[in-house]
Amino acid sequence: MLPVQSAGSLGNLNKFAIERHWIMDTTIKTEATLDEVKRDTSGIAGHPRGLMVLFFTEFWERFSFYGLRAILMYYMIKPVTEGGVAFPQNKASLIFATYAMSVYLLALPGGFIADRFLGAKLAVLVGGAIIATGHFSMAFPSMPSFYAGLVLIAIGTGFLKPNISVMVGGLYGENDSRRDSGFSIFYSGINLGAFVSPLVCGFLAQTASFQHFLSSVGIDPKTSWHWGFGAAGVGMTFGLITYLSFRGRLAHVGLKPRERIPAQTEAQPVKHLYSVPLVGVLIGTSICAFVGTALGGLLGSLFGSSAALVGALILGSAGGLCGAITMKVTKTLSHGDWLRIGAIFVFFLFSIIFWGVYEQAPTTLSLFADKFTRNEVFGKGFPPSYYQTLQAVFVIILSPVFGWIWIRLGRREPSSPAKFSYGLFFIALSILLMVPASMLAASGPVSPIWLVAVYFISVVGELCLSPVGLSTVTKLAPARLVGIMMGVWFVSIALGDFIAGFMSRFFSADTAILVRLFGLTGVAVLIAMAILALMTPGVRRLMGRVH
Repeated sequence: MLPVQSAGSLGNLNKFAIERHWIMDTTIKTEATLDEVKRDTSGIAGHPRGLMVLFFTEFWERFSFYGLRAILMYYMIKPVTEGGVAFPQNKASLIFATYAMSVYLLALPGGFIADRFLGAKLAVLVGGAIIATGHFSMAFPSMPSFYAGLVLIAIGTGFLKPNISVMVGGLYGENDSRRDSGFSIFYSGINLGAFVSPLVCGFLAQTASFQHFLSSVGIDPKTSWHWGFGAAGVGMTFGLITYLSFRGRLAHVGLKPRERIPAQTEAQPVKHLYSVPLVGVLIGTSICAFVGTALGGLLGSLFGSSAALVGALILGSAGGLCGAITMKVTKTLSHGDWLRIGAIFVFFLFSIIFWGVYEQAPTTLSLFADKFTRNEVFGKGFPPSYYQTLQAVFVIILSPVFGWIWIRLGRREPSSPAKFSYGLFFIALSILLMVPASMLAASGPVSPIWLVAVYFISVVGELCLSPVGLSTVTKLAPARLVGIMMGVWFVSIALGDFIAGFMSRFFSADTAILVRLFGLTGVAVLIAMAILALMTPGVRRLMGRVH
């Protein structure tokens, strides 16, 4: 049983409870609140009973997600003699980048469909079933099933991730003092899943001991990768069993639109000269154009120019739709609303830079772990996929520390733009640490301590930026646009993920090239940090009274 973390123990850090960057602390006002539903204190430490249902559902979903993430790149680049598919590194990097980006981008239509049609409860069930199907598809050793699995997992995650977070928020009334603590418990389930899964899936996919076992029972040991993929599917299946077995505890949350209690009518914002949503249209269209180019490149590399054209047309149409929706929902914003949205987009741009470096953990840094690191502790070897557990471990350890620091500072607590600058500084420091590591690697495999230190420093940066970004977006966004602005935040992560995967194309066996790659990346982030620091006074003016 996990201990309950009080809201005060984590302060602003987990005010909106993060899954690195996924958790939305969103209460749907149109669903039953404490005025309509009896206050439920029958669960763990006086929380609603439904919290632990969602905790274990999310634990198993993250188990499946991070289990695949830990071994995917290795499977694509390993030679056929080792059970891999021997993709060229450029192709593997592009596939990984597009998959990682799609997982986050599809949260936008997944949340929209749930809000308008399915309801969050059904969307989570549908998403979990699609995810499990995708993992089991990858358990079969064929290229069609491999690609189908990636597509299904991305689609399913788009349904599940944004909506299970909404359901957690729906368990509590808007002013329920237990709410922050409940999200903290939910958040711990995410990181526990992220910690356990690389150990399990990595063991099945990459260890000689499991391959020897397969050989001893007459199974081709080269299929060990697919046992790892299958284990991720089993994990998601456990999550679905938990969700369905205790669905009665979630009766009043995640409702379909027609089942919801009508919300109070919100006051209309004041119309203003800034009501012309040109900026929003341009941003939405530009994002879809960028993604269209990426998808077109991927499809072109796999299936030829015709498929690339189809992909570009699909995303171009999505860009037009995005622009139309933006024009509809932003036509009555006030001057102050637009200023605060301007601040959100400043954070959006620097968030892309941060995640573009942070998410090199499963790509560039995984390749470094495989080729240039001495993967052993006290003389006992381990697969390089085990490094993927480190970020989750450090998040769990450091979260309460940061919460205590922010509370201790009191009125001296840094502003949101300043915390963003700190986050950029630490992520730059982490990637710059790879420069001396790469230099030493020229003489032979380096100690695993280098990667441990890199992951530790990167998590320090994450805890300065990620929860602050979520919290700030929800505070700055107009009430009727919170969901859309959270979607914008997710898009920044999606683009950062794509950049991280794309950068792994430049990974080389030549350590001199790695020194330049990591060094230039770190310097670029430091420049971005300096620019944001100079912009901080102006950004604070855009934010108004929001700290």
